[in-house]
Amino acid sequence: MKVVIVGTNHAGIHAANTILDNTDDEVVMIDRNSNLSYLGCGTALWVGRQIDGYEGLFYTKREDFEAKGARILMETAVDSIDFDKKIVHAVTKDGQAIEESYDKLVLATGSKPIAPNLPGKDLEGIHFLKLFQEGQAVDQDMAREEVKTVAVLGAGYIGVEIAEAAARRGKKVILLDAMDTSLSNYYDPEFATLMDENLRAHGIQTQFGEMAQGYEGEGRVEALVTDKGRYEVDMVINAIGFGPNNDLGKNHLELFTNGAYLVNRRQQTSDPDVYAVGDCATVYSNALQDTAYIALASNAVRSGLVAGFNLAGQDVEHVGVQGSNGISIFEQKLVSTGYSVKSAARFGLDVDYVDFEDTQKYPFMPEDENAPVKIRIVFEKGSRRIVGAQLASTYDMSATIHMFSLAIQQKVTIDTLKLTDFFFLPHFNQAHNYITMAALQAK
Repeated sequence: MKVVIVGTNHAGIHAANTILDNTDDEVVMIDRNSNLSYLGCGTALWVGRQIDGYEGLFYTKREDFEAKGARILMETAVDSIDFDKKIVHAVTKDGQAIEESYDKLVLATGSKPIAPNLPGKDLEGIHFLKLFQEGQAVDQDMAREEVKTVAVLGAGYIGVEIAEAAARRGKKVILLDAMDTSLSNYYDPEFATLMDENLRAHGIQTQFGEMAQGYEGEGRVEALVTDKGRYEVDMVINAIGFGPNNDLGKNHLELFTNGAYLVNRRQQTSDPDVYAVGDCATVYSNALQDTAYIALASNAVRSGLVAGFNLAGQDVEHVGVQGSNGISIFEQKLVSTGYSVKSAARFGLDVDYVDFEDTQKYPFMPEDENAPVKIRIVFEKGSRRIVGAQLASTYDMSATIHMFSLAIQQKVTIDTLKLTDFFFLPHFNQAHNYITMAALQAK
């Protein structure tokens, strides 16, 4: 069997490796980029000089796949697909038109940044941040001495992370978002405002509840105009968000409400010979108990594995996702899974919640090894099953969210959690830990 995979980042790579490791099938990998396997979530780390360089963010290379027998066509843009004849049409970097037939096709085309059509959008100094090359451009522009003030549009994960990076580079940073807080898609205000306060404490100017209306400048951006003000800037980083890249299949495949390819639990699209993985495809949300769109690298990896195993002849059904995530900015850590109270309402879930706050360990433990932890557990009113959790601390409590992710997947109720057996040792936690105490408050 011949499998053609369009896209060589997380989802495509894991699909390819799974097929190559389990079959003798012919695998052809095509990507318009010059590199593969870039961990974009680490861009802010090297731009902010928290790691020595970007080299380690590439976790594999084309030679690894070629050694397994794959054929890789980099810097080759797929411009159309004949789904009836099963032929992929592409153009190489030097303009050569090529055709690749397939028995099975995997679309791993990812997502595209949202680019608002604003006056002045073509001025120099306005950047997006997804590809490695875009990270390089941001890094190089930020190195210019004349760049004193950096505006970041969008206070989601990428926006907040690159705002921190710019501040670590000694820049004045203005972080703007249309919502009232940062990270509003993942956290309730009681948690998001902790990050807002943290950002401001480290010198980042937050301008929330504002909509960008245009850019001003002569050749290069000099100001950002919003519906509430005008800000003189030397550089703009656009991190508003992303949408699924469905350009190749939108006229043939069934789509979700936001344009993502609608897939089943085996990652098959409406065309049984076409699979879709990663940010271009839907997922099954265990919290919602329905189809959803949650663009995360962790989801991309798992979808690639599922597609790969099914293409390798194994009948594997995706168990669904919870959308688990986390962020660490200037030592302030937030993690979440499932839905917040705010997002649950948006998706029609009738929920209640419990909050609790305590130090990670007993007060007699050394202060530099201890810190307060704030937790919120969200549960559905009728079934009382857990549908979300959020935690915040300067202590690394991130592993806790894995338990809540599994709880959502397994439909654990808040009442089951109340007296669940958690180990205790003063070195690690308290006997009456914040998870137990929060659950016990649920009425």
